[in-house]
Amino acid sequence: MSGVYDNQADIYLDARPTYPADWYSKLAALSHRHNLAWDAGTGNGQAAIGIAEHYERVVATDVSETMLNLGKPHPKVTYHHTPPSMTEDEMVDLIGGGENSVDLITVATAVHWFDLPKFYAIANRLLRKPGGIIAVWSYNTDMVVSPEFDSVMTRFNAETMPYCKFPESQYFLDGYKTLPFPFESVGLGSEGKPIELEMKKTVSFEGFLRMLRSWSAVGAAKEKGVDLLSDDVVKELETAWGGYELVRTIVYKTFMLAGTVR
Repeated sequence: MSGVYDNQADIYLDARPTYPADWYSKLAALSHRHNLAWDAGTGNGQAAIGIAEHYERVVATDVSETMLNLGKPHPKVTYHHTPPSMTEDEMVDLIGGGENSVDLITVATAVHWFDLPKFYAIANRLLRKPGGIIAVWSYNTDMVVSPEFDSVMTRFNAETMPYCKFPESQYFLDGYKTLPFPFESVGLGSEGKPIELEMKKTVSFEGFLRMLRSWSAVGAAKEKGVDLLSDDVVKELETAWGGYELVRTIVYKTFMLAGTVR
């Protein structure tokens, strides 16, 4: 994912919603031990910090040095830059415990950018057997604010679709229903059937607009000379929202797959 959000990493991280703490509790309850966790595609470490409440040590990795520079410090979390050139063996060595040592692997809103065969091979080697858990989750443009605003957003989303230039985007646009996930279900979704969840964020229109500006499709359109967030579009969205400073709650439709080595 390096380069996708690097140019505006601070905006991206400020505008995005926060994952609920009870998700980490549910995943921790599934793993047999709580020694070591790996948060892949960690970004600024939001999920890693949440996981650290339940595990003795968390290794947080990302291909983006820009994102890692914004990583939140935590005594149980160590951050590592993992460029795509790293081999499977190098990744296994980096995580610290070697094969059959990781109790939980998480990927928050990032696995769709991964080299999936390579990542899943590494995960299979690292996960503790039995009892190691892998969980991946994300959200897409499916959100609920109010009937008036939702209808305007539906039209805006349709305008962004031609600019979802990354083929991997289809995985999260499909709600991970088409994402390969070769692991045994543990009751939180399974390949082709992700569990549906909700995630809320309370924000002003200004904050919401920052999030829209961080979308990869908006950036891709701008590179082609198309401003998806023109003054007229922003005004229409703001009016439907109810005003620039009005604070509303956005409900994001999210989806998760969790499993263990077969």
